This record gives sequence, C-alpha cells and structure tokens, in this order.
Amino acid sequence: MTSDTPPGADPAPGLHRVAAAALTGTAIEFYDFFIYGTAAALVFPAVFFPDLGAAGALLAAFSVYAVAFLARPLGAVLFGHFGDRLGRKATLVVSLLLMGLSTAAVGLLPGYGRWGLWAPAALTVLRFCQGLGLGGEWGGAALLLAEHAPARRRGRYGGFLQLGPCIGFFLATGAFLVLAGALSEQAFLGWGWRLPFLGSFALVAVGLFVRLRVAETPLFLAAGERADRARVPVAEVLRRHAPAVLLGAGAIVLGYGLFYLTTTYALAYATGELGYARTLVLELLMAGAVAKAAAVWLTAGAADRFGRRRMLQLATAAAAGWSLLLFPLLETGRTAYAAVALIGAMTVLGALLGPIAAYLPELFPTRIRYTGAALTYNLGGVVGGATAPLVATRLTATYGTAQPVGWYLAGLGAVSLLCLVALPETRGGDLGLRGGAAPISQGVR
Repeated sequence: MTSDTPPGADPAPGLHRVAAAALTGTAIEFYDFFIYGTAAALVFPAVFFPDLGAAGALLAAFSVYAVAFLARPLGAVLFGHFGDRLGRKATLVVSLLLMGLSTAAVGLLPGYGRWGLWAPAALTVLRFCQGLGLGGEWGGAALLLAEHAPARRRGRYGGFLQLGPCIGFFLATGAFLVLAGALSEQAFLGWGWRLPFLGSFALVAVGLFVRLRVAETPLFLAAGERADRARVPVAEVLRRHAPAVLLGAGAIVLGYGLFYLTTTYALAYATGELGYARTLVLELLMAGAVAKAAAVWLTAGAADRFGRRRMLQLATAAAAGWSLLLFPLLETGRTAYAAVALIGAMTVLGALLGPIAAYLPELFPTRIRYTGAALTYNLGGVVGGATAPLVATRLTATYGTAQPVGWYLAGLGAVSLLCLVALPETRGGDLGLRGGAAPISQGVR
C-alpha cells in the first residue's frame, strides 16, 4: 500500500489532536445548526410567524430552515476556494466563527411582536449565514482527518468526524429538553429558547482554542511546495469531476432526508398532531443520537475492512426499508412503538453516515479536494435536507397521514443506491498529491 504523505513527511503528525479538533469543531458547528431545527419545530412558528395559523406558521419556519441548505453549496464553493488555495486550518477557523456568531445573534433577535416583518427577515439572513459557515465546515474537517490519517485507517478516523454531528445533536436536543422541563410554557416561549443560541458564544471559544493548535495537513503543504494548487478550484471541479460531485451528492440524499425528517419534521408532527409529550419525543431523539453514534463508529471501522461503497450500499438499503416503518409506528400513538421508530431510524442513519467522511475526500485529488468534497456533501443537503420537511408537510396535509412520507424517503433511497452503483470503490487508495479516484467519466468503477 502506498503512503498518503510525501517522502520525508511524518505520516500522522499529532493525529489524535487532529481527531479531537475535527470532532470538537464539527460538534459545535452542528450544535449551532441543529438548535435551529429544534426551535423551528417547537418555538419559531409562535415567535416569528404568529399570524399564519398552525400549518402556515410551521411551513414558514421550515422554509426559513431550508434557506441554510441553499446557502451550504455556496459556502462549500467559498470556503473550498480558500481551503484549496490558502489552507485547510485557517479556513476552518473562519467557518467556525461565522457559524457561531450567526447562531448567537439568533438568541438576541427580537420576535415578531416587537420587530414585525423585520424579525423573520433578520432570522432568514442569520440562517443563511449559518448555512454558509456549515458549508465550509464539513469538507475542511473531513480533509483535516483524511490527509493526516494512514490509508488503512482512514475510515476509522473519519468516524471521529461523523461523531461530531451526533454529539452536536445530543447537546442541542438536551438543551431544549432541560429548558422545556424546567420552565413554564410562557417562559420557554418568551426567553428560555434563547439560551441554547446564546451558549454558542462559549462553545465557539472552546472550538477556537482546540482548532488553532492543529497543524496544517502535510499533503496541502507539499502541494504548495510544488505549486500544485488550483487557481479556481470550483471551475476545475465542475470541468473534470462533475460526475463524481453529482453521483456523490445523490448517494447521500437519503441520509439527509431521513435525518431531518426524523429529528425536525417528526418532532413537530408527533408533538403537534399525534399528541406525544414534547419531553418524551426529545428524550427518544437523544437516545437515538447515542444509537446513531454507535452505528457511525461501527460502520466507519468496517469501511476500512470491507470497503466504503459496500458498507454504504448495505446501510442505504436498510435505511430505505426503515423509512417505510417510521411514520406508521409513530401514528400508533404508543410510546414503545414510537421509541422503536425514532431510535431505529437514527441507528440506520448512523450506519449510513459512518463511511462518508473517508469516502467523499477519496473521490478528489489534493488540489481541489476541499471544494470537491464540500460541494458534494452540501449539494446532497439541498435535495435531502432542504426540501424534505416541506414535502413532508405538504404530503401529510394532502393525505391526512404521514405514511406517504415514508414512500418519499424510500424513493430517495432508490436514487442513492443507483448513484452508489455508478461510483467507484476507493478503499486502500493513495490520496497523495494527485490521489483520489480518476474522473468517473474515464470509466472507473
């Protein structure tokens, strides 16, 4: 097996510190991103859209929620450009600051009662900034690990990155669970919901401390020494690697759709339409986050042994099947079945996401890897994450049941499986300076 690092370079300098920095930074960024989703389901319809009625307010809150997913590909291009030109580390510091400050500003934002239409307008702008920040975060953090880790353990170290969203979701859900249980409904809607957003100030300080202590990746430094940096990375990605971007994005749309329908739409539907207690659903989702983390760790390691694409295909098939059970189990109204539905969905989702942090960077060469991996990951979110809650809201309103939403998710699963069939296996490959899979248009399978 060839080395991922240039001759004479340390193959894994400070690798444990790099893993800790990637996990910590990503956990914080996804915490910031996820608290909006929870607030959109529980709080924002009443605070920012009180005059639209229950269904209209929820749809408006989810529409603003979707704005971040539209911004994420733009963030991938913006931060990817500087990440491929100037370095992974500095770019990740800026993305963390943008996300953290935007999130904290939401906690200071007056509601509709004080600012009128300016309140939802400002919320939309801040949500857009969140999307820009997260658009640059995942790709850079994935590269920080992939370009430091040895090839034989790249999947395992990628698992550290994928644990970050699990921890971020656990913290975000836990914060709302504690506040919802400790405060009255009036206090929670009046000021309590703001505290998780304001907590981002402290988390960003922690993230900066950890991230600033990490070294730049040896592959990027070697690329600079050999003048092997793309002048306009996105142009090269679209010209030479467009099939990999589109197929990679398609391969993860089910993961996005299942996650956000489970954690955001199902939360709103179960508490608003099915009569489940808010604290119960939040507790079940927190238990699901733990199960998701375990599944991430299992499949991330298995991807080193059995292959990235094979594990993704198995997990995608399982997730598509579970999608058909999710809402019928919830609609029974029984706690035990709801627990099986939500925890099961989070488990199969973790299995699907485990190999992704190693797989996507391996599809692209070093000179455009940040842009390629980030753009691929975030384009998948436009279809799977941005539109899924809106489609689900419409389907449920039309048919009077959320069961058609499961078929919509299964359709996304079919798309993901077809894309995975067309993508190459990358396990054991050499990232190197010219590493990554050959352009798919050349027939690599």
